[in-house]
Amino acid sequence: MQFKHPEILWALFFLLIPIIVHLFQLRRFKKTPFTNVAMLQKVISESRKSNRLKKWLLLLSRLLVLACLVIAFAQPFFAKNSALQEKETVIYLDDSFSMQAKKDGFTLLEEAVQDLVKSIPDESSFSLFTNTKTYKDIELKSIQNKLLTLDYGSKQLTYNEISLKAKTLFSNSSATQKNLILISDFQEQLGKPSRDSIQDILIHLVDLKPDNTTNISIDSLFLSNTKKDQIELNIVVSGISEDESIPISIFNESELIAKAAVDYNPGQKTTIPISLSKNEAIKGRVSITDDGLNYDNNFYFNIDKKDKIKVLAISEPDANFLGRIFTEEEFDLQNFELKNLNYSEIDSKNLVILNGLSEIPTSLQTVLNAFHQKGGSVVIIPSTQTNINTYNILLSSLLGLKLTAKNEQGQKITAIAFDHPLFENVFEKRVSNFDYPQVKSYWEINSNNAKILSLANGAPFLIGGNNVYLFTAALDEKNSNFKNAPLIVPTFYNIGVNSLKSPELYTIIGKNTTIEVAKKIEKDRVLKVTKPGIEFIPLQQSFSNKVSLTFTDNPEAAGIYSLMNASDTLKNLSFNFPRGESVLRYQTIADFKASTVKNSIPQVFEKLAKDNSITQYWKWFIIFAMVFALVEVLIQKFLA
Repeated sequence: MQFKHPEILWALFFLLIPIIVHLFQLRRFKKTPFTNVAMLQKVISESRKSNRLKKWLLLLSRLLVLACLVIAFAQPFFAKNSALQEKETVIYLDDSFSMQAKKDGFTLLEEAVQDLVKSIPDESSFSLFTNTKTYKDIELKSIQNKLLTLDYGSKQLTYNEISLKAKTLFSNSSATQKNLILISDFQEQLGKPSRDSIQDILIHLVDLKPDNTTNISIDSLFLSNTKKDQIELNIVVSGISEDESIPISIFNESELIAKAAVDYNPGQKTTIPISLSKNEAIKGRVSITDDGLNYDNNFYFNIDKKDKIKVLAISEPDANFLGRIFTEEEFDLQNFELKNLNYSEIDSKNLVILNGLSEIPTSLQTVLNAFHQKGGSVVIIPSTQTNINTYNILLSSLLGLKLTAKNEQGQKITAIAFDHPLFENVFEKRVSNFDYPQVKSYWEINSNNAKILSLANGAPFLIGGNNVYLFTAALDEKNSNFKNAPLIVPTFYNIGVNSLKSPELYTIIGKNTTIEVAKKIEKDRVLKVTKPGIEFIPLQQSFSNKVSLTFTDNPEAAGIYSLMNASDTLKNLSFNFPRGESVLRYQTIADFKASTVKNSIPQVFEKLAKDNSITQYWKWFIIFAMVFALVEVLIQKFLA
């Protein structure tokens, strides 16, 4: 038993006073003559014994009354040692998309918020954080409305990130009891706790689970089998159960343009192709209906009219082969002889090709270096009569290499780097017995740059890096038949396409993404990304021939956005949430070292209240004092 005011117990020493008075009290008796006292001796003796007993009982009852009153004022109570400690409470509330799963008709997040509002004491101070928001040292009334309007987000903190965040919200005091309440469905992507990730903190887990753990989602989209007048949109869907068929709709803004059904595909995701018009700009949305999570039932994409890639060829020999590759449908090709070249033309291009120049003037080297630094791509094709001194100055600055000597021994072009971005998705399988083109002579180099095409002796034929590509041999008909080989088309075509990053169908929110726009923007002009009710400025870098946009944290909502230059719409951009939480896989809670594991929030708060409860006894001692006072009255009345 413990006392709130133990100093009052010193008053018990005053109980000695009545005891002393009782023990040393002297009473004088008068002798009264009486004629016959023999007959009363026995009665007198018995009366004195009864009187002495009465006085002892009265003393005892009075002492007990006084003792009970003293103890009552000292306020005795019983409690665990932890109940007397100052408390700190930090709550983590998982607001990720997986909390959209339903239990008893309500989403897990809705249920958690309602239980928190009912369970947290009104006047208690606590800290609360979600995957994106933090509220420190607040009371329930100050954030109740924010909790009730809390929305779902795509970000999911790992268990160790939650631990580190929680530590920052607790004080450094060692005298307080620290309680961390984790409210989540504990999906696998939450991760396992590291050893000793949280020390000196009591962890209480609220493990929320939905009624249904199946979920159908649209995972991704991609284009394939592009035809002259049509493109094929492939929709990847996961989570379809056996004997189940899901209707899927494709919209262009609000107009329904296609509809199909997706069936069960055992053991893997289901891909369904949809044919769309190639020349039509589409602000698209793929939609399904599902009883699971809501966030992955819509997928946004856009197909804009593609900007033409601006290519400039500076040629001495015939360059007709470039015109057959860089067609007017996708490219804007200009070809000049060196003597007729206006250097100011270079600044506005995406790709510059030096085709068989015998030498590269210093003025052209300066312009090309500046062009490359601004994000332009350069292809260098030497001549059989190349002045290597002028070439090496440019190559040293662009690729960090030099041409060393001319090798007159003919070689076949036999090796293709199939994994290089230039040839990604070009070949259905790795070809090893194609009709090898050949060269009669080539320039030897010493370089660590990646080989894209190689000769039979292992020497590089085409190398590239940092938007610069070098052929080591002249491509004129006298030196090589590469112009007539099928390999030349994907090589130059992909170099051209890569010189301006084509817009993707969509972008994943939270993923670091760079998008290039082939527009020259006025100096100091800032591009904005807008959607009804949303507007932000992305990180951007302007070049002479394009603008590079980088997206990281923004936007936060899925949908189709417009890229605006003042009041002009340059293009549309589609953003979708990552699908990491679409597959509902949950962890085993036994892997977490926790003080408490419950299935509901009220259960945790009830346990905390019980552990912190204090049982007061002062009322009982008041009752005891009243009882002993009554006993005293009864003694005086009925005991002779």
